[in-house]
Amino acid sequence: MRLYNSYTNQVETFKSIKENEVSMYVCGPTVYNHAHIGNARPIVVFDTLKNILEACGYHVHFVSNYTDVDDKIIKQAIESNQSEEEITTTYITAYEHVRQQLNASTPITIKVTETMDKIIDYIESMVKEDIAYVNENDVYFNVSSIEEYGQLSNQKIEDLISGARIEKNDKKKNPLDFTLWKATDHGIKWHSSFGEGRPGWHTECVVMILDHFKGTIDIHGGGMDLKFPHHENEIAQCKGTHHHALANYWVHNGMLNIDGEKMSKSLGNVIWAKDYIQELGGNVVRWLLLLAHYRSPLNISAETIQQAQSEVEKIQTVLKQTRLALMDLPLQTGILTPLYEAFLDACKDDMNINLAMSVVFEQVKQLNQLLRSKTSSKDDIVSADTTLRKMMSILGISTPHPQLSTEEVSLVFAWNQAKKDKDFTLADHYRSQLIERGVLS
Repeated sequence: MRLYNSYTNQVETFKSIKENEVSMYVCGPTVYNHAHIGNARPIVVFDTLKNILEACGYHVHFVSNYTDVDDKIIKQAIESNQSEEEITTTYITAYEHVRQQLNASTPITIKVTETMDKIIDYIESMVKEDIAYVNENDVYFNVSSIEEYGQLSNQKIEDLISGARIEKNDKKKNPLDFTLWKATDHGIKWHSSFGEGRPGWHTECVVMILDHFKGTIDIHGGGMDLKFPHHENEIAQCKGTHHHALANYWVHNGMLNIDGEKMSKSLGNVIWAKDYIQELGGNVVRWLLLLAHYRSPLNISAETIQQAQSEVEKIQTVLKQTRLALMDLPLQTGILTPLYEAFLDACKDDMNINLAMSVVFEQVKQLNQLLRSKTSSKDDIVSADTTLRKMMSILGISTPHPQLSTEEVSLVFAWNQAKKDKDFTLADHYRSQLIERGVLS
Protein backbone atom coordinates (compact mmCIF):
# COMPACT_ATOMS: atom_id res chain seq x y z
CA MET A 1 0.00 0.00 0.00
CA ARG A 2 1.33 3.43 -1.00
CA LEU A 3 -0.07 6.73 0.26
CA TYR A 4 0.77 10.36 -0.32
CA ASN A 5 1.89 11.84 2.98
CA SER A 6 1.09 15.56 3.16
CA TYR A 7 3.70 15.95 5.90
CA THR A 8 6.58 14.82 3.67
CA ASN A 9 4.96 15.81 0.36
CA GLN A 10 5.64 12.45 -1.23
CA VAL A 11 4.07 9.06 -1.88
CA GLU A 12 5.34 6.60 0.70
CA THR A 13 5.06 2.88 1.29
CA PHE A 14 2.54 2.54 4.09
CA LYS A 15 3.74 0.82 7.23
CA SER A 16 1.43 0.66 10.22
CA ILE A 17 2.59 1.07 13.82
CA LYS A 18 1.07 -2.29 14.77
CA GLU A 19 1.22 -5.21 12.38
CA ASN A 20 -2.06 -5.79 10.54
CA GLU A 21 -3.74 -2.90 12.39
CA VAL A 22 -4.39 0.67 11.33
CA SER A 23 -5.40 3.58 13.56
CA MET A 24 -7.15 6.30 11.56
CA TYR A 25 -8.76 9.56 12.65
CA VAL A 26 -10.65 11.90 10.33
CA CYS A 27 -11.88 15.36 11.32
CA GLY A 28 -15.65 15.44 11.36
CA PRO A 29 -18.13 18.28 10.78
CA THR A 30 -19.17 21.25 12.87
CA VAL A 31 -22.85 20.43 13.21
CA TYR A 32 -24.75 23.68 12.80
CA ASN A 33 -26.35 22.90 9.43
CA HIS A 34 -26.87 20.13 6.90
CA ALA A 35 -23.83 18.56 5.19
CA HIS A 36 -23.20 20.08 1.77
CA ILE A 37 -21.87 18.00 -1.10
CA GLY A 38 -18.30 19.11 -0.29
CA ASN A 39 -18.67 17.65 3.21
CA ALA A 40 -19.66 14.36 1.59
CA ARG A 41 -16.36 13.97 -0.24
CA PRO A 42 -14.25 13.11 2.84
CA ILE A 43 -16.97 10.70 3.96
CA VAL A 44 -16.54 8.80 0.69
CA VAL A 45 -12.76 9.18 0.38
CA PHE A 46 -11.87 7.93 3.85
CA ASP A 47 -14.51 5.20 3.89
CA THR A 48 -13.02 3.94 0.62
CA LEU A 49 -9.52 4.11 2.11
CA LYS A 50 -10.76 2.06 5.06
CA ASN A 51 -12.26 -0.51 2.65
CA ILE A 52 -8.98 -0.75 0.72
CA LEU A 53 -6.94 -1.22 3.88
CA GLU A 54 -9.33 -3.95 5.04
CA ALA A 55 -9.04 -5.64 1.64
CA CYS A 56 -5.26 -5.62 2.22
CA GLY A 57 -5.79 -7.54 5.47
CA TYR A 58 -5.66 -4.71 8.01
CA HIS A 59 -8.04 -4.27 10.90
CA VAL A 60 -8.91 -0.56 10.76
CA HIS A 61 -9.71 1.30 13.97
CA PHE A 62 -11.54 4.30 12.48
CA VAL A 63 -12.50 7.28 14.64
CA SER A 64 -14.06 10.62 13.80
CA ASN A 65 -15.61 13.48 15.75
CA TYR A 66 -18.49 15.89 15.89
CA THR A 67 -17.66 19.47 16.77
CA ASP A 68 -20.77 20.32 18.77
CA VAL A 69 -19.32 23.47 20.40
CA ASP A 70 -18.88 26.48 18.12
CA ASP A 71 -19.92 30.10 17.66
CA LYS A 72 -21.92 29.14 14.57
CA ILE A 73 -23.89 26.60 16.61
CA ILE A 74 -24.60 29.21 19.28
CA LYS A 75 -25.71 31.72 16.63
CA GLN A 76 -28.02 29.13 15.05
CA ALA A 77 -29.47 28.23 18.46
CA ILE A 78 -30.23 31.87 19.28
CA GLU A 79 -31.79 32.54 15.87
CA SER A 80 -34.02 29.46 16.03
CA ASN A 81 -34.83 29.80 19.73
CA GLN A 82 -33.43 26.35 20.48
CA SER A 83 -30.69 24.99 22.72
CA GLU A 84 -27.28 24.18 21.30
CA GLU A 85 -27.93 20.51 22.03
CA GLU A 86 -31.16 20.56 20.03
CA ILE A 87 -29.32 22.09 17.05
CA THR A 88 -26.42 19.62 17.16
CA THR A 89 -28.65 16.58 17.71
CA THR A 90 -30.70 17.52 14.64
CA TYR A 91 -27.71 17.89 12.36
CA ILE A 92 -25.79 14.91 13.71
CA THR A 93 -28.83 12.76 12.89
CA ALA A 94 -29.00 14.31 9.41
CA TYR A 95 -25.25 13.78 8.85
CA GLU A 96 -25.49 10.14 9.90
CA HIS A 97 -28.35 9.67 7.44
CA VAL A 98 -26.20 11.08 4.63
CA ARG A 99 -23.34 8.78 5.62
CA GLN A 100 -25.67 5.79 5.60
CA GLN A 101 -27.12 6.68 2.20
CA LEU A 102 -23.60 6.94 0.78
CA ASN A 103 -23.04 3.32 1.88
CA ALA A 104 -20.31 4.44 4.28
CA SER A 105 -19.73 2.56 7.50
CA THR A 106 -20.01 4.54 10.71
CA PRO A 107 -16.70 5.16 12.51
CA ILE A 108 -16.44 5.46 16.26
CA THR A 109 -17.65 9.02 16.77
CA ILE A 110 -16.75 11.32 19.67
CA LYS A 111 -18.42 14.61 20.58
CA VAL A 112 -16.50 17.58 21.90
CA THR A 113 -19.07 18.05 24.69
CA GLU A 114 -18.35 14.51 25.88
CA THR A 115 -14.63 15.26 26.14
CA MET A 116 -14.73 18.66 27.84
CA ASP A 117 -13.06 17.73 31.15
CA LYS A 118 -10.09 16.23 29.29
CA ILE A 119 -9.87 19.22 26.96
CA ILE A 120 -9.72 21.60 29.93
CA ASP A 121 -7.06 19.43 31.62
CA TYR A 122 -5.02 19.42 28.42
CA ILE A 123 -5.16 23.21 28.08
CA GLU A 124 -4.05 23.57 31.71
CA SER A 125 -1.11 21.23 31.03
CA MET A 126 -0.02 23.42 28.10
CA VAL A 127 -0.04 26.49 30.33
CA LYS A 128 2.09 24.62 32.90
CA GLU A 129 4.50 23.54 30.14
CA ASP A 130 4.83 27.22 29.18
CA ILE A 131 3.79 26.60 25.59
CA ALA A 132 0.52 28.45 26.25
CA TYR A 133 -0.31 31.61 28.17
CA VAL A 134 -3.34 33.22 29.82
CA ASN A 135 -4.43 36.75 29.05
CA GLU A 136 -7.64 38.11 30.63
CA ASN A 137 -9.19 34.62 31.01
CA ASP A 138 -8.44 33.70 27.38
CA VAL A 139 -5.73 31.11 26.71
CA TYR A 140 -3.44 31.16 23.65
CA PHE A 141 -0.93 28.68 22.27
CA ASN A 142 2.55 30.14 21.85
CA VAL A 143 3.47 29.20 18.26
CA SER A 144 7.04 30.46 18.72
CA SER A 145 7.64 27.64 21.24
CA ILE A 146 7.56 25.06 18.41
CA GLU A 147 10.57 24.99 16.10
CA GLU A 148 8.92 22.86 13.42
CA TYR A 149 5.75 24.94 13.18
CA GLY A 150 4.67 25.22 9.55
CA GLN A 151 6.17 21.95 8.30
CA LEU A 152 2.84 20.37 7.30
CA SER A 153 1.86 23.39 5.23
CA ASN A 154 5.49 23.89 4.16
CA GLN A 155 5.62 27.45 5.48
CA LYS A 156 8.00 29.35 7.75
CA ILE A 157 6.73 31.27 10.78
CA GLU A 158 8.18 34.56 9.54
CA ASP A 159 6.50 34.12 6.14
CA LEU A 160 3.22 33.26 7.82
CA ILE A 161 3.41 36.37 9.99
CA SER A 162 4.25 38.69 7.10
CA GLY A 163 1.44 37.28 4.96
CA ALA A 164 -1.07 36.71 7.73
CA ARG A 165 -4.56 38.03 7.30
CA ILE A 166 -5.40 37.70 10.96
CA GLU A 167 -7.76 39.92 12.87
CA LYS A 168 -5.78 42.19 15.16
CA ASN A 169 -5.77 40.87 18.72
CA ASP A 170 -3.72 42.75 21.31
CA LYS A 171 -3.98 39.83 23.71
CA LYS A 172 -1.68 37.72 21.52
CA LYS A 173 2.10 37.76 21.76
CA ASN A 174 2.33 36.62 18.14
CA PRO A 175 -0.29 37.13 15.39
CA LEU A 176 -0.18 33.35 14.68
CA ASP A 177 -0.86 32.33 18.28
CA PHE A 178 -4.21 30.55 18.37
CA THR A 179 -6.99 30.34 20.92
CA LEU A 180 -7.11 27.38 23.26
CA TRP A 181 -9.79 28.76 25.58
CA LYS A 182 -12.23 31.57 24.92
CA ALA A 183 -13.83 33.38 27.85
CA THR A 184 -17.50 34.05 27.21
CA ASP A 185 -20.63 35.13 29.02
CA HIS A 186 -23.14 33.92 26.44
CA GLY A 187 -24.02 30.60 24.85
CA ILE A 188 -22.96 27.19 26.09
CA LYS A 189 -19.93 27.40 28.39
CA TRP A 190 -17.96 25.42 30.98
CA HIS A 191 -16.13 26.29 34.17
CA SER A 192 -12.34 26.15 34.20
CA SER A 193 -9.47 27.58 36.23
CA PHE A 194 -9.29 30.35 33.61
CA GLY A 195 -12.96 31.26 34.07
CA GLU A 196 -16.13 30.32 32.22
CA GLY A 197 -15.80 29.75 28.51
CA ARG A 198 -15.37 27.15 25.79
CA PRO A 199 -12.38 25.60 24.01
CA GLY A 200 -10.77 26.62 20.75
CA TRP A 201 -11.39 24.36 17.78
CA HIS A 202 -7.78 23.27 17.28
CA THR A 203 -7.43 21.57 20.65
CA GLU A 204 -10.44 19.28 20.45
CA CYS A 205 -9.14 16.75 17.92
CA VAL A 206 -5.74 16.46 19.60
CA VAL A 207 -7.35 15.55 22.90
CA MET A 208 -9.71 13.05 21.32
CA ILE A 209 -6.89 11.33 19.44
CA LEU A 210 -4.50 11.14 22.38
CA ASP A 211 -7.25 10.06 24.76
CA HIS A 212 -8.69 7.41 22.49
CA PHE A 213 -5.54 6.00 20.88
CA LYS A 214 -3.08 6.77 23.72
CA GLY A 215 -0.33 7.95 21.37
CA THR A 216 0.72 8.45 17.75
CA ILE A 217 -1.74 7.17 15.15
CA ASP A 218 -1.12 5.84 11.67
CA ILE A 219 -3.36 8.12 9.58
CA HIS A 220 -4.90 11.51 10.24
CA GLY A 221 -7.26 12.64 7.48
CA GLY A 222 -9.43 15.54 6.43
CA GLY A 223 -10.08 18.05 3.69
CA MET A 224 -7.27 20.10 2.15
CA ASP A 225 -8.80 23.20 3.76
CA LEU A 226 -7.90 21.81 7.20
CA LYS A 227 -4.19 21.47 6.44
CA PHE A 228 -3.53 24.99 7.68
CA PRO A 229 -4.13 26.14 10.30
CA HIS A 230 -6.17 23.33 11.89
CA HIS A 231 -3.89 20.34 11.34
CA GLU A 232 -0.74 22.43 11.70
CA ASN A 233 -2.01 23.55 15.10
CA GLU A 234 -2.88 20.00 16.13
CA ILE A 235 0.69 18.92 15.37
CA ALA A 236 2.11 21.87 17.35
CA GLN A 237 0.11 21.04 20.47
CA CYS A 238 1.05 17.36 20.41
CA LYS A 239 4.74 18.09 19.89
CA GLY A 240 4.69 20.74 22.58
CA THR A 241 3.10 18.51 25.20
CA HIS A 242 4.12 14.97 24.30
CA HIS A 243 7.19 15.57 22.10
CA HIS A 244 6.08 13.03 19.49
CA ALA A 245 4.19 13.05 16.21
CA LEU A 246 0.40 13.07 16.33
CA ALA A 247 0.21 10.93 13.16
CA ASN A 248 2.68 9.23 10.84
CA TYR A 249 0.66 9.86 7.67
CA TRP A 250 -1.38 12.98 6.92
CA VAL A 251 -3.92 12.40 4.14
CA HIS A 252 -5.95 15.23 2.63
CA ASN A 253 -8.70 15.15 0.04
CA GLY A 254 -9.01 17.91 -2.57
CA MET A 255 -11.73 20.51 -2.67
CA LEU A 256 -14.92 20.48 -4.72
CA ASN A 257 -16.18 22.91 -7.37
CA ILE A 258 -19.60 23.31 -8.95
CA ASP A 259 -19.42 24.02 -12.70
CA GLY A 260 -15.86 25.22 -12.30
CA GLU A 261 -16.55 27.58 -9.40
CA LYS A 262 -15.83 27.19 -5.70
CA MET A 263 -18.96 26.38 -3.76
CA SER A 264 -19.97 29.33 -1.57
CA LYS A 265 -23.02 31.04 -0.10
CA SER A 266 -22.16 34.27 -1.91
CA LEU A 267 -22.37 32.53 -5.30
CA GLY A 268 -25.56 30.75 -4.28
CA ASN A 269 -24.22 27.38 -5.43
CA VAL A 270 -24.16 25.50 -2.12
CA ILE A 271 -25.77 22.09 -2.64
CA TRP A 272 -26.85 19.92 0.28
CA ALA A 273 -25.67 16.33 0.06
CA LYS A 274 -29.13 15.10 1.03
CA ASP A 275 -30.66 16.83 -2.00
CA TYR A 276 -28.17 15.26 -4.43
CA ILE A 277 -28.74 11.86 -2.84
CA GLN A 278 -32.51 12.23 -3.10
CA GLU A 279 -32.24 13.23 -6.76
CA LEU A 280 -29.49 10.88 -7.95
CA GLY A 281 -29.33 8.07 -5.38
CA GLY A 282 -26.53 7.20 -2.99
CA ASN A 283 -24.65 4.96 -5.44
CA VAL A 284 -24.46 7.64 -8.15
CA VAL A 285 -23.41 10.37 -5.70
CA ARG A 286 -20.70 8.15 -4.24
CA TRP A 287 -19.42 7.21 -7.71
CA LEU A 288 -19.49 10.90 -8.68
CA LEU A 289 -17.34 11.80 -5.66
CA LEU A 290 -14.79 9.16 -6.68
CA LEU A 291 -14.40 10.30 -10.31
CA ALA A 292 -11.38 12.52 -9.62
CA HIS A 293 -8.28 11.38 -7.75
CA TYR A 294 -8.84 12.04 -4.06
CA ARG A 295 -6.03 14.63 -3.86
CA SER A 296 -7.25 16.55 -6.91
CA PRO A 297 -10.06 19.10 -7.10
CA LEU A 298 -13.36 17.56 -8.17
CA ASN A 299 -15.62 19.52 -10.49
CA ILE A 300 -19.29 18.58 -10.46
CA SER A 301 -21.15 19.46 -13.63
CA ALA A 302 -23.97 18.13 -15.77
CA GLU A 303 -21.36 16.10 -17.68
CA THR A 304 -19.80 14.44 -14.62
CA ILE A 305 -23.25 13.69 -13.19
CA GLN A 306 -24.27 12.08 -16.48
CA GLN A 307 -21.03 10.09 -16.51
CA ALA A 308 -21.65 8.79 -12.99
CA GLN A 309 -25.25 7.86 -13.78
CA SER A 310 -24.29 6.05 -16.98
CA GLU A 311 -21.40 4.12 -15.44
CA VAL A 312 -23.33 3.01 -12.35
CA GLU A 313 -26.27 1.92 -14.52
CA LYS A 314 -23.92 -0.09 -16.74
CA ILE A 315 -22.58 -1.98 -13.72
CA GLN A 316 -25.99 -2.51 -12.14
CA THR A 317 -27.45 -3.77 -15.44
CA VAL A 318 -24.86 -6.49 -15.95
CA LEU A 319 -25.17 -7.62 -12.31
CA LYS A 320 -28.95 -7.80 -12.66
CA GLN A 321 -28.67 -9.77 -15.90
CA THR A 322 -26.18 -12.12 -14.25
CA ARG A 323 -28.53 -12.83 -11.36
CA LEU A 324 -31.34 -13.56 -13.79
CA ALA A 325 -29.08 -15.89 -15.78
CA LEU A 326 -28.26 -17.77 -12.57
CA MET A 327 -31.83 -17.99 -11.29
CA ASP A 328 -31.67 -21.79 -11.22
CA LEU A 329 -28.68 -21.66 -8.83
CA PRO A 330 -28.65 -20.61 -5.16
CA LEU A 331 -26.64 -17.51 -4.29
CA GLN A 332 -23.01 -18.51 -4.14
CA THR A 333 -19.50 -17.10 -4.11
CA GLY A 334 -17.03 -17.94 -6.84
CA ILE A 335 -13.26 -17.73 -7.16
CA LEU A 336 -12.03 -14.19 -7.77
CA THR A 337 -10.79 -13.61 -11.32
CA PRO A 338 -7.25 -12.33 -12.09
CA LEU A 339 -8.72 -8.86 -12.67
CA TYR A 340 -9.32 -8.50 -8.94
CA GLU A 341 -5.58 -8.28 -8.24
CA ALA A 342 -5.20 -5.60 -10.92
CA PHE A 343 -8.09 -3.69 -9.34
CA LEU A 344 -6.63 -3.95 -5.83
CA ASP A 345 -3.15 -2.98 -7.06
CA ALA A 346 -4.62 0.23 -8.48
CA CYS A 347 -6.42 0.96 -5.21
CA LYS A 348 -3.21 0.32 -3.26
CA ASP A 349 -1.28 2.80 -5.41
CA ASP A 350 -2.27 5.97 -3.51
CA MET A 351 -5.94 5.19 -4.14
CA ASN A 352 -5.76 5.35 -7.95
CA ILE A 353 -9.51 4.88 -8.25
CA ASN A 354 -9.59 6.04 -11.88
CA LEU A 355 -7.35 3.12 -12.85
CA ALA A 356 -9.36 0.81 -10.60
CA MET A 357 -12.54 1.89 -12.39
CA SER A 358 -11.02 0.99 -15.75
CA VAL A 359 -10.41 -2.52 -14.37
CA VAL A 360 -14.03 -2.59 -13.19
CA PHE A 361 -15.25 -1.96 -16.73
CA GLU A 362 -12.92 -4.62 -18.10
CA GLN A 363 -14.63 -7.03 -15.69
CA VAL A 364 -18.04 -5.75 -16.83
CA LYS A 365 -17.00 -6.41 -20.44
CA GLN A 366 -15.86 -9.95 -19.65
CA LEU A 367 -19.04 -10.69 -17.71
CA ASN A 368 -21.17 -9.46 -20.60
CA GLN A 369 -19.21 -11.73 -22.96
CA LEU A 370 -19.80 -14.71 -20.67
CA LEU A 371 -23.53 -13.98 -20.54
CA ARG A 372 -23.77 -13.75 -24.33
CA SER A 373 -21.79 -16.92 -25.00
CA LYS A 374 -23.74 -20.18 -25.17
CA THR A 375 -20.66 -22.14 -24.12
CA SER A 376 -19.90 -20.24 -20.91
CA SER A 377 -19.79 -22.32 -17.76
CA LYS A 378 -21.91 -21.27 -14.80
CA ASP A 379 -18.77 -21.38 -12.63
CA ASP A 380 -17.07 -18.75 -14.80
CA ILE A 381 -20.14 -16.51 -14.65
CA VAL A 382 -20.33 -16.89 -10.87
CA SER A 383 -16.63 -16.02 -10.52
CA ALA A 384 -16.94 -12.92 -12.70
CA ASP A 385 -20.07 -11.86 -10.79
CA THR A 386 -18.34 -12.42 -7.43
CA THR A 387 -15.32 -10.39 -8.54
CA LEU A 388 -17.36 -7.45 -9.78
CA ARG A 389 -19.41 -7.39 -6.58
CA LYS A 390 -16.20 -7.51 -4.52
CA MET A 391 -14.83 -4.54 -6.45
CA MET A 392 -18.07 -2.63 -5.87
CA SER A 393 -17.95 -3.45 -2.17
CA ILE A 394 -14.49 -1.88 -1.85
CA LEU A 395 -15.64 1.22 -3.75
CA GLY A 396 -18.71 1.35 -1.51
CA ILE A 397 -21.32 0.82 -4.22
CA SER A 398 -24.35 -1.14 -3.04
CA THR A 399 -25.18 -4.15 -5.24
CA PRO A 400 -28.07 -6.02 -3.63
CA HIS A 401 -29.35 -9.11 -5.35
CA PRO A 402 -32.78 -8.52 -6.92
CA GLN A 403 -35.62 -9.72 -4.72
CA LEU A 404 -38.22 -11.36 -6.99
CA SER A 405 -41.70 -12.61 -6.20
CA THR A 406 -42.73 -16.18 -7.02
CA GLU A 407 -44.62 -14.88 -10.05
CA GLU A 408 -41.61 -12.90 -11.27
CA VAL A 409 -39.35 -15.94 -10.88
CA SER A 410 -41.83 -17.96 -13.00
CA LEU A 411 -41.78 -15.24 -15.66
CA VAL A 412 -37.96 -15.30 -15.76
CA PHE A 413 -37.92 -19.06 -16.22
CA ALA A 414 -40.60 -18.82 -18.91
CA TRP A 415 -38.65 -16.05 -20.67
CA ASN A 416 -35.43 -18.10 -20.63
CA GLN A 417 -37.25 -21.21 -21.89
CA ALA A 418 -38.86 -19.26 -24.75
CA LYS A 419 -35.42 -18.00 -25.79
CA LYS A 420 -34.05 -21.55 -25.70
CA ASP A 421 -36.97 -22.68 -27.84
CA LYS A 422 -36.32 -19.75 -30.21
CA ASP A 423 -39.91 -18.65 -29.75
CA PHE A 424 -38.98 -14.99 -29.93
CA THR A 425 -42.55 -13.70 -30.03
CA LEU A 426 -43.29 -15.41 -26.71
CA ALA A 427 -39.90 -14.37 -25.34
CA ASP A 428 -40.65 -10.72 -26.19
CA HIS A 429 -44.02 -11.07 -24.46
CA TYR A 430 -42.40 -12.28 -21.24
CA ARG A 431 -39.65 -9.67 -21.53
CA SER A 432 -42.25 -6.89 -21.77
CA GLN A 433 -43.91 -8.13 -18.59
CA LEU A 434 -40.58 -8.25 -16.78
CA ILE A 435 -39.78 -4.71 -17.90
CA GLU A 436 -43.16 -3.50 -16.62
CA ARG A 437 -42.36 -5.04 -13.26
CA GLY A 438 -38.91 -3.45 -13.16
CA VAL A 439 -37.10 -6.79 -13.23
CA LEU A 440 -35.49 -5.95 -16.58
CA SER A 441 -34.51 -2.56 -17.92
